[in-house]
Amino acid sequence: MISDPLDSAEAANTTSSRARRAMIDSQLRTSGVNAPYIIKRMAQVAREDFVPAASKGVAYVDRAIPLENGRWLPAPLVQGKMLEEAAPDGDEHALIVDAGSGYLAELFRPLVAEITVLSPEEAVAKGAKGKGADLLVIDGAVEEIPASLSKRLADGARIVTGLITNGVTRIAVGRKTEGGVALIPVYDVGIPRLAEFDKPKGWSF
Repeated sequence: MISDPLDSAEAANTTSSRARRAMIDSQLRTSGVNAPYIIKRMAQVAREDFVPAASKGVAYVDRAIPLENGRWLPAPLVQGKMLEEAAPDGDEHALIVDAGSGYLAELFRPLVAEITVLSPEEAVAKGAKGKGADLLVIDGAVEEIPASLSKRLADGARIVTGLITNGVTRIAVGRKTEGGVALIPVYDVGIPRLAEFDKPKGWSF
């Protein structure tokens, strides 16, 4: 008999564990996110520990949660889909761009060999250096990935991010190649915008 990953991950009879199970059953599984490693991690990590005190009671609802720094923690389905598209193999150096919650990085922590966490400001800073990461995951929606961030990636590195195109946000995947970064949208979902990644606005007359 195959055991449910939830059974070993949850602490029994707690409000938090019941809320996590409801999140998994009603938001992840109904959207086709069923991989055991995703279910296990999202059952193990207490999402309410990564939101402001005033939002702990709604930490598992299917919408973004405002953070104290003015940014947002995306809805649980966003992180579930990002984990699914990333498909970490355990040997990678992952670069996580985090809006301030720390939640996505904690989900990835045991699934990769090494994690570097950057704020959006650090991610777009020019001249920043770092050894090439194998996987980039951005916990928010961007208009573009700047060259300064691409330089932190190894050739062939995989990318999972939110992407804004004509005002619509989607999860997108891609790779770093010699020609730059190429992204393909794969799933429409609401994702909070990271304004640091907006394309420069040109002059108009």
